[in-house]
Amino acid sequence: MFSYEEIQQIRNQFPMLKNNENKNIYFDNAATTQKTVQVINTIKKYSCNLNSNVNRSVHFLDKFTTNSLELNRKHMKYFINAKYREEIIFTTGTTESINLIAFCISKFLKKSDDIIISHSEHHSNIIPWQVLSQKNNANLKVIPVNSEGALNIRVFKKLMTKKTKFIAISHVTNTFGIINPINKIIKTAHKQNSLVLIDGSQAISQITIDVQNLDCDFYVFSIHKMYGPTGLGILYGKKQILDKLPPYKCGGGMIEKVTFRQTLLAGLPFKLEAGTQNMAGIIGTNKALKFLLNCSIIKVKSYETKLLKYAIKILSNINGLQIYYKNSKLTKILSFNIEKIHSFDLGKLLTNYGIAIRTGAHCAQPLMEYLKITGTIRISFAIYNTIEEIDIFYKYLIKCLELLS
Repeated sequence: MFSYEEIQQIRNQFPMLKNNENKNIYFDNAATTQKTVQVINTIKKYSCNLNSNVNRSVHFLDKFTTNSLELNRKHMKYFINAKYREEIIFTTGTTESINLIAFCISKFLKKSDDIIISHSEHHSNIIPWQVLSQKNNANLKVIPVNSEGALNIRVFKKLMTKKTKFIAISHVTNTFGIINPINKIIKTAHKQNSLVLIDGSQAISQITIDVQNLDCDFYVFSIHKMYGPTGLGILYGKKQILDKLPPYKCGGGMIEKVTFRQTLLAGLPFKLEAGTQNMAGIIGTNKALKFLLNCSIIKVKSYETKLLKYAIKILSNINGLQIYYKNSKLTKILSFNIEKIHSFDLGKLLTNYGIAIRTGAHCAQPLMEYLKITGTIRISFAIYNTIEEIDIFYKYLIKCLELLS
C-alpha cells in the first residue's frame, strides 16, 4: 500500500494536480486519466526536436522514429506478455481496434452464425457487432446481467452453441466497474471453437494482463485510460489469427509492392497499420508504461480499492442513495443514484465546486434501459486520488442535495 507521502509524490508528477490552485477534484478517470509530466515532456521533445515520419526515409530522424516505434511495440509486448511483437497493432484507440476486428472477420462469418456480447457493454463494443450481424445475416445474442449487475453465466452457457463464432466482452464494465469472469468465458468459448475479444479499457491500468495466460484471441485497450496520450490504442491478436485477416484499410506502410495489376501486402504488424502512425503518442506511451510499472499495478489496484471501499462506506450514510452494485466484485468505479434527484442536475451543481464526475448513461444505453433507469452518477478513481478528496466530495454532495431538496 502507498504511504501518504508516496501519493503526494505521485500527484506531483501530474501537472494538472501539481498546479491545481483551485484544488479541483477529478473523479472521471474511467473516461480518461491525466498525463504525467514525463509523458507530456516526451511528446513535446519529440514534436519540437525529433519529428519525422516512420518507415519512409533513410535520414537520421526517420531512423530514430522507426526505431522508437518498434522499441515501444516491444515494450507493449512485454507489458501484456504477448508471444510475438507482431501481435501488437497500433490503432487510434479501443473503438478502432474493435471496428478493425469486426470488419476483418466479416468474410469468415456465415449466415445464421452467432455473435455474443453482453448487456453491460460500452456502445463501442455493441454497435460494430450489431452492424456486422445485420450485414452478414448473423444472430446477435446478449448475455443478461443478474440482480447484482454481474453477467449471468448460466444463461451465457445456454447461448453458446456450435453456431457461436465470436464473443466480445469487457474485462471490467465501464458503468459499474464489475470484473467479468473472462477466464471462464474464454474457456467455454474455445470448447466450441469460438473466437473471443476482450475490451480491456477499464482493466489495463489496474489489472496485470497476461494475454497468453488468458488465452484470449484479441485484447484491446486505449492508452489514454492508463495515464498516456489520447488518440492511441492497442490491438493484441494471436499471430496465427491476425495472419489470416484481410487489411482493414489500405495505403502507405501496409504494402510490400504495388503495381496496377496487383498489390503484395506486407506482413504483420504492418498489414494492419496503414498510414502514418501517431508517433508522438507511441513515444509518449513508453513513459506511461514506466510510470505504471514503477508504481506496481498490484499496488495501484490495492490503493484504488481502498478508495472505493471508503467511498462506499461514506456514501452509504446518505438516505435514498442506491449504489450499483456494492455486493459485486468492483474495481475503481462507483455508480449510484439518489432518490428523486436527476444525475445531470447533481453533476452540474458539483462542477460549480470544482468536482468533475460523470453522469448519464455512460455509453451504455441498452444496459440503462434493461435496468429501467435513465443513468447514474459515476465517480472513478486513479492512483493520484485521495481519501481527503472523497471527504470533500461528500461534503459538497450533501450541500448539493440540500439545494436540490
